[in-house]
Amino acid sequence: MSDSQTTSSPAAAHGAPTDRAAPASDAGPDATRAARAATPAWELLLPSVALPARQRGRALQRALRDAITSGRIAGGTRLPASRELAADLGVSRGLITDAYEQLTAEGYLRSGRGAGTWVSGAVRCAVPTGRERANDAREPAIGFLPGTPDLSLFPRTAWTAAHRRALARLPHEALGYPDPRGLPELREALAGLLTRRRGVVADPERIVVCSGVAQALTLVGAVLAGRGDGPLLAAGAAPTPARGGAGGGDRWAGAAAEAVGSARGIAAPSTPGQVRPRVALEDPGTAAYRGLFAAVGIDGVPLAVGTEGIDPAELAAHGARGAVLTPSHQFPSGIAYSARRRSGLLDWARAADGLLVEDDYDGDFRYDRAPVGALQGLDPGRVVYTGSVSKSLAPGLRLGWMVVPQSLVDEVVERKRTMDLGHPVLDQALFADLIERGDYDRQLRRCQRAYRERRDALVTALAEHFPGTRVTGIAAGLHVIAHLPERYGPRESFLARAERAGVALAPLDAYACGTAPEWHARPGVRLVLGYAHLSPSRIVAAVRQLRHPDR
Repeated sequence: MSDSQTTSSPAAAHGAPTDRAAPASDAGPDATRAARAATPAWELLLPSVALPARQRGRALQRALRDAITSGRIAGGTRLPASRELAADLGVSRGLITDAYEQLTAEGYLRSGRGAGTWVSGAVRCAVPTGRERANDAREPAIGFLPGTPDLSLFPRTAWTAAHRRALARLPHEALGYPDPRGLPELREALAGLLTRRRGVVADPERIVVCSGVAQALTLVGAVLAGRGDGPLLAAGAAPTPARGGAGGGDRWAGAAAEAVGSARGIAAPSTPGQVRPRVALEDPGTAAYRGLFAAVGIDGVPLAVGTEGIDPAELAAHGARGAVLTPSHQFPSGIAYSARRRSGLLDWARAADGLLVEDDYDGDFRYDRAPVGALQGLDPGRVVYTGSVSKSLAPGLRLGWMVVPQSLVDEVVERKRTMDLGHPVLDQALFADLIERGDYDRQLRRCQRAYRERRDALVTALAEHFPGTRVTGIAAGLHVIAHLPERYGPRESFLARAERAGVALAPLDAYACGTAPEWHARPGVRLVLGYAHLSPSRIVAAVRQLRHPDR
């Protein structure tokens, strides 16, 4: 390749726009030479022409397109003549001509008789994505941030085998539009699993398979918003009748299509002066819940958890229509709701025509005694039970479920239908197979053994390197609360030292809204330490690093 073609001006080499005007048909040789000298280096196309002959055409087009959209070839840049570029790259002229014509048709290039081929001025460089910016940022070497299981424990062998069996067993018609409630086989399997392991009253006809707990809460919020201040679960409540049958293209093409408008917005916008329904949220708790409910027209009201759970009297005082709870192992405080609180919350729901939503996010992981039974088992007519495989398998599967009171089933199912037409069938068939064959129970036992070992390693390391630390919430779940003595503070200094040591931490008050003095603004350092994703040796090393950051 000649020097005139491999040398770029600094502006063009960095993808900056050139200040040349659009080409004129009578451009002289001096202008042509200047334009060519300012073109980017064409070495970026070399990998594509090194491929086998049958792959070169598309690869060359893709490489040239990517160079334009990334800004490596700036808008207004004149490209070499097809004959010259073909000679430089060692390919046929027809390959270059085809690439130019294809990208001209797509709008990336423009050309005119006698004027050459230029990068269109209409092309705008892609802005670096959040992921790219995040990759540039310095990540902590290790972290105790809660919420992530050990993804290396994912049962790849069992999953692959179940995938083959599910594909072989599924009839062709099952691959059409699914029942929005979920595959019948999975709902049957889930009913048995939840009854056996969590004490849930689980009728398969009241189970709705969804994309995790986040979608379950969105569906519940949409129903609450639709009911407004009218009857919710009491006599006289009038749910929207479900449209159509359990599956098939005719169902979607017909009546359900009428609901598309409401599907996209889910809940009608509030009119001026209209009071939005309220749902109580735990404080401290998961901040994302508030945004989920706000998106469907519901106000999330944080209420103090206390040492026993949310006080039912506070629900009445704030005019809540419902409450989202993590009663078996509250996140992040780690407490289990007392029997008195559970009973009081159910009494409130019955008296106020209210709804309780139980997020059983880690109910299967109890280490020192049998798991606390689900709240839903005490009154399935007043509690929506939700769960997922995000902690037991992987959050990336986006697979969860909800057990809905009978009076809300039709409306929840219709909201699910119009939101996404139902959950992917193959994933459901695969998970049903895992449950039926006992593979899912084996996975839970495997995770429980691993996570108990990691919890014990964390508690032991804290006792060794931070004497006097009180650890709570250790009986269940995938995180603990560490209450460090004041001598290790103040909080800001401790977190700054941890950051310098490359250890990511989450303080407890980061999850608090300020309504719970028990968990907010106390002296000392209180941390939410997630341990499931770390091996025992990594846990010990990280705690040692926190204590001695300069070693």
